[in-house]
Amino acid sequence: MKAVRSFAIVPAAGRSRRMGQDKLLLPWGDATVIESLLASWQSSGVDEIIVVMRQDQTELPSRCRDATIVTPEIAPPEMKDSVLAALKDIRERFSPDERDAWLLAPADMPQLDSDVIKRVIAAHDPASPAIIVPTSDGKRGHPVLFPWTLASSVALLTDNEGVNALLDRFPVRELECISSDIHGDLDTPEDYEQLRGEADRSNT
Repeated sequence: MKAVRSFAIVPAAGRSRRMGQDKLLLPWGDATVIESLLASWQSSGVDEIIVVMRQDQTELPSRCRDATIVTPEIAPPEMKDSVLAALKDIRERFSPDERDAWLLAPADMPQLDSDVIKRVIAAHDPASPAIIVPTSDGKRGHPVLFPWTLASSVALLTDNEGVNALLDRFPVRELECISSDIHGDLDTPEDYEQLRGEADRSNT
């Protein structure tokens, strides 16, 4: 039987307006925010990583080694548009079937836990497909796994709906995790300094 495949979608086309600079290129340890995130995806065993970015993000591609880069002709205005672009590329490039799955987490999560990713992937049951959501302290986090069969549902969302609207319409299985890193994204300079400080303390 054909192995189940998993596809990670990394929406990296945001303009980081609240940060005041491209947050994905900010230093994180010995690398950058985006490189730390991709390292977690790469060590998780996910089959393919799709990074969606704008065409004017000229420095970012060099930081996305071992990932497929998608640069739509029109810059994606919302995360949902990046997800649609990634799903289209996955469909055309890899011909996934109904047993496969796609996973989603923001690009600005440098502490994304590869062990949590592994657990989420392992929880996917093609015979009884459901959206898999990690939780910690009663709060949902990332990455979220979607059965491939829900890929077509993203295009049916209304203009004012995000991908998270799918969680209200399809079966969801919550996966309790100890790690608080499922919540840590960066929107402001304060977020960045706080999370980087926490990361530095945990590594000492």
